Amino acid sequence: MASKYERIISDCRSRNLLWEDADFPAIQSSVFYYQTPPFTFQWKRIAELNNPQASFLNENAEFDVIPGKMGDRWLVSCLGVLYSLRNLFYRVVPADQSLEKSMGIYRFRLWWCGEWVEVLVDDRLPTINGRLAFMQPQSSNCFWASLLEKAIAKLHGSYEALKYGTRSDGLTDLLGGVVKCMPIISDSIRPQTLKDHLATTCIVTCIAVKNAAVQKKNTTERLANGILVNANYRLSCLDKVETVIGDSVQLVRIKDTFSSKPFGDKTNFIGDWSPTSKTWERVSSTERGRLLAQLELGEFWISFYDFVHTFTALEIVYLDSDTANGEQMLKGRPLHWKMKMYQGQWKRGVTAGGCRNHESFHINPQLLVSIQEKQDIVIALNQHTAVEPKVIGFTMYMWNRDYSLNECLQKDFFKNQVSFLNSDYGNTRHVSYHTQLDIGHYVLMPTTYEPAEEAQFTVRILGTSTFRLSCLETQTMILLDPFPSLKSDDNVQKIKSVCQYEPVYMQLADENKTINCFELHELLEACLPNDYIKGCANIDICRQVIALQDKTGNGRITFQQFKTFMVNLKSWQGVFKMYTKEKAGILRAERLRDALYDIGFQLSTDIMNCLIQRYIRKDGTLRLSDFVSAVMQLTTAFNQFHMKNYNQVNVIEVHLHDWIKSILSC
Repeated sequence: MASKYERIISDCRSRNLLWEDADFPAIQSSVFYYQTPPFTFQWKRIAELNNPQASFLNENAEFDVIPGKMGDRWLVSCLGVLYSLRNLFYRVVPADQSLEKSMGIYRFRLWWCGEWVEVLVDDRLPTINGRLAFMQPQSSNCFWASLLEKAIAKLHGSYEALKYGTRSDGLTDLLGGVVKCMPIISDSIRPQTLKDHLATTCIVTCIAVKNAAVQKKNTTERLANGILVNANYRLSCLDKVETVIGDSVQLVRIKDTFSSKPFGDKTNFIGDWSPTSKTWERVSSTERGRLLAQLELGEFWISFYDFVHTFTALEIVYLDSDTANGEQMLKGRPLHWKMKMYQGQWKRGVTAGGCRNHESFHINPQLLVSIQEKQDIVIALNQHTAVEPKVIGFTMYMWNRDYSLNECLQKDFFKNQVSFLNSDYGNTRHVSYHTQLDIGHYVLMPTTYEPAEEAQFTVRILGTSTFRLSCLETQTMILLDPFPSLKSDDNVQKIKSVCQYEPVYMQLADENKTINCFELHELLEACLPNDYIKGCANIDICRQVIALQDKTGNGRITFQQFKTFMVNLKSWQGVFKMYTKEKAGILRAERLRDALYDIGFQLSTDIMNCLIQRYIRKDGTLRLSDFVSAVMQLTTAFNQFHMKNYNQVNVIEVHLHDWIKSILSC
């Protein structure tokens, strides 16, 4: 079956028309969605840019992409890293494309929301005064970067959205790995740290960050030794050199992602061990030849001492074995990262409990990580949004043996247990953490910082050995009778308070001393005090009360059944009050699960999601009438099931007639 790309190409050729992308049109809002710049962009196809030497891609061309008038240098730096890894590059930028045969359509592959997605764009690019406004080639005349930038902008919704991107975002989207940032502190980082990372399927980059307030936007700045500021350099390996006087110097081999020239042909780095440095006179010709023979295009040596005093941070991209398999230099690494992934969502009232500062923390998704042997682990949380991301992070606990390995930890657990690790929280798309775990079981809790914030997310865990990842789930069951019958030893005062309504009841009752839902509605209007419990005097709740208690099928209840409902209603109101802390009569959705638990219901995430969708109000809260309705609906549903659960195995067979009848009764 032909792909969407192939179908569009075929259609455009048959009609002899260049493709125009209706999903990302050539209009002002595709460039700036929120802001209004003081000029209008003109959209031009590459053929209209008066560049007769223009091409899509030239394998022999040096990486010479510049951000243009309005582009962002962070993305240029990420593209430089990608361009230096040819096999990974061609996964993102398929090589079988050209300006001559494209019919105006180009395709790219990006890691997005936990999977590789193909993004199609046309070649209409925004210009100012006839020149590209964003990324453009400096001298190579290759436009793959300009079109790839458009594909990323399409995923984000506009070019403007790229202003909020980071290098971590870019490296993740382009390489499909997990990015961890690590500050370079001379007293704490050792050569072995770099060697350990380079022994795994990692892309290790280093960067010299300059204060944003000092650096001029989109200008190329270099340190005194020639290192480009705010650009990712890629580490290749470490080596030691023996000087002629017997000293040993630790060297780091680095790839300049903005250079594809042989060592010395284009010298950007001019510090010690650069092509013009006199430090080479301190080593023998044999050592010099050995070191220079290792250098590939664009690479140079720098001493470890200068490395830690030049670069300010490592930005490490952890690649799982499947992703790294295509890159030749990674295949021979001794350790390959193994990856497990879970995709979920934070849903208000269901799984959006906020961080551990909040009492609703326990309703967040709980992921069980089972470690079979001691190993390094990388945990990454990615939220599926680019614009206005939530503040996110995660917490991990060691599993308590008092709990089952397939059921969620309860609220009380988190009151008494200290967390094993905590990530930083930030309003970024990605949060990651590198640690070492001993054999055992751990519970990972991905969260937003505040409760009730909704978003989809992906958790990826990478390990150097075998491990398991699963989602804990609560089993749906009744723990207490939510609607108990009245007994002689019940609270006499509660029953007496209900008996005072008997005269009004008898006025409304028929000759059999029973009432229907309409008469119950009248009765509740008269009985219930004029506060928030009054909201329960509505016809829908009255119908539920009748359906729950009517055993004869005539749609009527007795005074004894009315008393039972009223006593239970007061009990439900008491539970409801316990969880309405901010304002009487209003229950925040994230507390519904606990309130229902106190009534007697233990409910799974799916069941909670159904209840929230049915009863939540626009402001994310429930009233007492919503709560009471939910309790009665659940009670009826459980009753209907237990009536047919003859074998006590929690599985029933239901005839269609009985199934419809059961659903209508709830």
